[in-house]
Amino acid sequence: MKLDEIDIHELLPQQEPFVMVDQLTAFDEKITATSLTVRADNIFVEDGWLNECALAENIAQTCAARLGYINKYILKRAIQIGFIGAIRDMTVVARPHVGDRLETVIEVMEQVMELTLVKATITCNGRQIASAQMKIALGDEVIA
Repeated sequence: MKLDEIDIHELLPQQEPFVMVDQLTAFDEKITATSLTVRADNIFVEDGWLNECALAENIAQTCAARLGYINKYILKRAIQIGFIGAIRDMTVVARPHVGDRLETVIEVMEQVMELTLVKATITCNGRQIASAQMKIALGDEVIA
């Protein structure tokens, strides 16, 4: 299946209006990428600008999309729920505006049992606007 044919809602435990990724754009063992077009009705938009909390959530949901893809298309099982275990070195140099398209890339740095550490970058209009390291812990709960 082509990545652009996947409904992102099938991969995420989050539901509208809390979905912060539009499409899975790349996936392999180490790298996963998503895109998001900032819409005016996004719950994290303030005065036409997406706030910093949304950028952290966008990274977390890129991790969730990775896990959802692994569960659904590789392991053929229900979607597991993950939790943010830690965020380190989060840097935001710019906030995107309504209509901007974000490209988020996570790189798996380490995976031990139920914990995954990723390095993440968010770009907008070819410029890096945010970066962080995020640790995701898997829960026992699944979404059928």
